[in-house]
Amino acid sequence: MCPDFRASLHPENAHTFKHGKGYVIGHQWTNIVLLLGDMLIPLTPIPFYSKRYCQTHGLAYHSEHERVVAYLRTLALEDYIGAYDRREVLVLADSGYDDKKIEKAIADKRWNFIIALSKTRSVKSEALYLTTPTSQQWCHIDTFFRHHRRLKWDTIRLATSGNKRKRMDVRVRHTASYLRSVGKVELVCSELHNRPDGRRKYLACNDLRATARQIVTGYRMRWAVELFHKSVKQNLGFEEVATHGFDAVIAHVHWVYCASLLLHMSPPGLSPGVQSIGDKQRALQQGLAATEKRHILQKLTQIGGVQRYKDELRQALAGI
Repeated sequence: MCPDFRASLHPENAHTFKHGKGYVIGHQWTNIVLLLGDMLIPLTPIPFYSKRYCQTHGLAYHSEHERVVAYLRTLALEDYIGAYDRREVLVLADSGYDDKKIEKAIADKRWNFIIALSKTRSVKSEALYLTTPTSQQWCHIDTFFRHHRRLKWDTIRLATSGNKRKRMDVRVRHTASYLRSVGKVELVCSELHNRPDGRRKYLACNDLRATARQIVTGYRMRWAVELFHKSVKQNLGFEEVATHGFDAVIAHVHWVYCASLLLHMSPPGLSPGVQSIGDKQRALQQGLAATEKRHILQKLTQIGGVQRYKDELRQALAGI
């Protein structure tokens, strides 16, 4: 979910969000991206329509999770990446999308998922699942790991991309269990090794062959989505849209995504090592300025070029 904030007083389909130090007015979106190696490709964003907006415009209301399920069921990856092995697709999602219908929609397409679970998500051990009725003996996942202290902690060391810390130690406990209304999954409880009393994260993966290290490492790849949101807000104006109509907001979001895709297509003359959008924007501006300079020099070096360039400037000023 990514709200885009606005300055107009009464925009359509707006919501109140708690963001940082206070509340802001914005629109709710679900953003889905493709991660192919080190390349991030944003797909069509999913707008969330409020009940009032649906009533005003004669639309059927659907919750955010229902819209995500419908999107996943109709998503044809073949249109983006060609033929592929379904077992190689991995869907990453934070706890905001811990929903049985979303998880079942992913599994129905024979894709794998790694999803952060909310603390109140119901799970059951493999032994209890085989010996008790389906409707009994479920417990919240945080309670589950408190009751299974026999599961030992393992420490795994992960590389980081920061300048100060080159490695990060994470403690994990894991076991195969059952996720209510979904099926058998590999559960992982993880926390930073140097902060054992800090916030724990619970992960579920439906690929039972995956190790705890692979699950934690795979989930950390989702951070690329957060960096994408930060980049388009800081550099491409995704955060500020002063329009009233929601159709204009949708158009703005699509233009931002198009700009992001174009900037990542490596503008001519750009060093391959440059990755930030800011550097690519500066490179494009320099390229455009150089093109304009070449145009002026070409005009001035022609016979009668000075007068022809003056005439061109007069026509431009007259048009303004």
